[in-house]
Amino acid sequence: MPRCLRNARRRGPTAPSTSSSSIRPSCHNRKFPCQLHHAWRDWRSPLIRPRQGDPVPRRDTPPPRTGGSETETLRGFLDYLRSSIAAKVEGAPEPQARTAAVPSGTSLLGLLDHLTFVERAMFLGEEVTAWPATFRVAPADAVADVVARYRETVADANAVLDGCPDPGAPVPRPRPGRPAPSVRWALTHMIEETGRHAGHADILRELIDGTTGR
Repeated sequence: MPRCLRNARRRGPTAPSTSSSSIRPSCHNRKFPCQLHHAWRDWRSPLIRPRQGDPVPRRDTPPPRTGGSETETLRGFLDYLRSSIAAKVEGAPEPQARTAAVPSGTSLLGLLDHLTFVERAMFLGEEVTAWPATFRVAPADAVADVVARYRETVADANAVLDGCPDPGAPVPRPRPGRPAPSVRWALTHMIEETGRHAGHADILRELIDGTTGR
């Protein structure tokens, strides 16, 4: 038996280290690339993360208790998520609201602007040629502008949905050159899309100023 194995048997099993240095992401750790290490370091910075003991604002709006038709239930949950992410972005401080807080480049305003484009494509039939660009907000757009544009788009989309009581019917304004999905599929897709980005927004807003809740 090799000497190293004999020595290991004499020492017995070694418990994994739990020191902070062993779990801290490092540029030399292949599981944590350099970019993720820097993002982790910035997250710990008091400039981004609220100090311990600071009052943390929190809002909590429970999900809807819709019990009507299928369409009413789907629209109820979609409107709930729409309101949640708009409220999460509203009042966020500049320039943090437009500054990427993760290595992927995602920002709080970029998430909401992207959802505005998705709503317009799904329910208003507008074509989007460059989806990655929808995550980038124009420098002249303030937080209030982005939130107002999103809410206006939601109102336009709901006006279209008001004329679609049958969830199995095709959406009335499909994108050019594409088959029209059913209202059911469109609503379900928007619930998934909005819910996913609302979760992203939860994390980004908490990193900015400690605001939590739904």
